[in-house]
Amino acid sequence: MTPSPPLLELKQLSKRYGSFTALDGVTLSVDGGQVFGLLGPNGAGKTTLLRILATLLQPSAGTAAVAGLDVTRQPDAVRQCIGVVNGGMGLPARLTGREILHSFAGFYGLGRAQAEARIAELDAALDLGRTLNTRAGEYSTGMRQKVTIARAVIQDPAVLILDEAASGLDIFARRALLDWVAAARRPGRLTLYSTHVMSEVEEVCDRVAVLHGGRLLAEGTQPELLARTEAGTLEQAFFRLVEQDEAAQVGAAHAL
Repeated sequence: MTPSPPLLELKQLSKRYGSFTALDGVTLSVDGGQVFGLLGPNGAGKTTLLRILATLLQPSAGTAAVAGLDVTRQPDAVRQCIGVVNGGMGLPARLTGREILHSFAGFYGLGRAQAEARIAELDAALDLGRTLNTRAGEYSTGMRQKVTIARAVIQDPAVLILDEAASGLDIFARRALLDWVAAARRPGRLTLYSTHVMSEVEEVCDRVAVLHGGRLLAEGTQPELLARTEAGTLEQAFFRLVEQDEAAQVGAAHAL
């Protein structure tokens, strides 16, 4: 059997703003059927990377492909096969959840019956409940996040991008989000989970890429990262990778 191509393929991907390098030659290949974590502090390059994948930014160098589609040369096709959730996304206050979902289903060419069937599936998975018939202006934070996620996956995207999606959620909404992410693994589908919160990565991610200063420091399963750094926890592994990177950067600067 021929192996399936990776759902995410990055080759020397970089983004520069004048003299500042936000993303520095990242090369990465990620298969479907998993939750893949992007772990790093604020400013690590995570959001820049995800905005390139979402076709919102143009890379300065290198290439990125999502589901075999080049993000620069085929942006419209890429947008059809991704869903995006971040902590700052809003919803139209006057529309109900059902109206919002029907509106987005129409963007992807789903007819009314298809949209209703998909909404029923998402209601069962996310427990949308009264969000469907309540105007978004009346939502709690948890209700808003549920509809935001449902909106992002209404077309059943091959790649779902979650960028600090748990940011600002209360404990119950955060729990519902993590449970849904863990249950959403399927062959041929990929969830990119970007966060700076170690416990979220430890709970839901199958493999992890560690980013710092725009550079990819390491990628692998959590046991692989622990073994590589001789660490007992993912947090320890992260700090050891950062320390090693900073020492390497200082050594390189002295060698010039």
